[in-house]
Formats: sequence, C-alpha cells, structure tokens
Amino acid sequence: MITIGVQAMMLKELIAEDGVFTTLQKLRSIGYRSIEVSQIPMTSLTVAELARSIDELDIKVTAVSCLLSAPEGSPFDSLAGDFDKIVADAKSLDAKHVRIGILTYEALSSLEALHDFCATIEGYGARLAEQGLTLSYHNHHVDFMRFGSDYVLDIISERCPSVSLELDVHWVHRGGLDPVRTLAHYADRVSLVHLKDYRIGRVPAEAFDRYRAGEATAVHDTFKDLVQFAEIGEGSLDFPAIIAEAERIGVRHAFVEQDQRYGRTPLEALTTSYENLTSLGFADRF
Repeated sequence: MITIGVQAMMLKELIAEDGVFTTLQKLRSIGYRSIEVSQIPMTSLTVAELARSIDELDIKVTAVSCLLSAPEGSPFDSLAGDFDKIVADAKSLDAKHVRIGILTYEALSSLEALHDFCATIEGYGARLAEQGLTLSYHNHHVDFMRFGSDYVLDIISERCPSVSLELDVHWVHRGGLDPVRTLAHYADRVSLVHLKDYRIGRVPAEAFDRYRAGEATAVHDTFKDLVQFAEIGEGSLDFPAIIAEAERIGVRHAFVEQDQRYGRTPLEALTTSYENLTSLGFADRF
C-alpha cells in the first residue's frame, strides 16, 4: 500500500519563519505523516529538527533532495560538492531516497549533452546504491521533448539503470501524456510519485473588460496561460486511477505537491488535498 505524504518545498516559507519542528507540528495536525525534503537548506539545525520530528511527531522523512552541482554561495547541498554530507544526512534521518528535482538546462540543448547528463547522474546513482540509497530523478513536461523518436525521459531511463524515477503526474499531463499509462510504461523504474492536480483556470475579469471595450482578441489571448496547479481533487486528473496504478506497479511513497497556490496558504492547500483524498477513499494511505 502506498503512503501519501507532502513535498516539503510547499512549506519552505513557513519553515523559514517558524522552524522545521513547529511547521511539521501543523502538518501533522492535518493528518500527514511523511515528507520529502526539498528547497530547504540542510543545516545542522534543520537536520536536528527533522530528527526530532521523526521521534516526537512520528513523521517519516522518506527522501532528501540535492543539486548536481551548486553555484558559489548556494545554501543547498550538491552531489558534486557535498556527497558525503548528503549520505550522512539521509542515513541519520533513515531516508532511503536522494532526489534531484530537474535536469540541467544544458542537457536539453543536444543529444550529446543529454548523454553527458545521464552519465553524470548514473555515476552518482551507482555510488549512492553502494551506500544503500536510491537516487531518484523527478520529471517535468520538458522530459517529453523528443530527440529523434525518443523522449528525454526514455533516454534517461535507458541510460541510467542505477537511477529510479519520481513521476510527477501533473507534469506528465502537461507534457501531453496520460499519467496512468505513463506509470504503467515506466513501471519497473518508478519508485516515487508526485500527486499534483491540473486545472484550467478562469479567464481573468480584466480580459472581458478589454474585450467589451473593443479589443477583439483580449479573451483569446489569455487562453495559453490558463493552466494551473491545483489542490488534489480540484482539477481534472483521475487520482483514484493514478493511485491504483501506482500501487499496482509497486510504488510505496507519493507526495502531494502544488507549485503555485493563487493566494491560498500552504496549509490551506494541503488541507484541501488531504480532505479530498480522504473523501476519495484514501484515508488509510496517510
């Protein structure tokens, strides 16, 4: 059975204001019991408060995130510069997954550059496997760009046997594919899933004002910008089918994520997602 947690990127502002432990207390009160850490600097205080949250709040840290390489002054750990620290942090928190959230932009420039990217992450994946950890790669819609007849994600999957996939169902759908079929296609490679809904938002009121004032294309011009991130159950994705397929292929961890919230707070959005998932019959997955 899959466990549904939270991508803690959503909580980064709260953590910066209130600290890790206080923020996770609020998350735990909603009903979530696991997180994936991302976009939160892994200082000694952060790691200590995560460890305290595991002990006192019964919150599991399933995955930690890192960069491949970090620019000077970055607060985030990288595999190139902080490999031993990343391993030590993951082991101290009993996190089995180390994840990278996006490919390098250069990797999209040519097939040769993509192959170089694959060689790099495969090398780190093999090294992490020696430490009992799994390197997971998170997709976006650009991973369904083609080089010849192959999607970028196909090339990564084929050339990186030591790297698992973290499939993000919103970005799969935005890339033009069906999330359920895509989970099935990569069945033997997927270890983590991001649960993120996909919504077509409302045309803004000012566009109608411009249209009524005689600007003929004012409404049409907004069409391309109406795709939104949404709380689970507030968009168009079929989450009963998505979660059922994820469980069928053996995925054990999924994380609710919402990149933009359009005026709502992180905890409000996460509460809506939790309540909707519960109403869909997934109360026992938390």
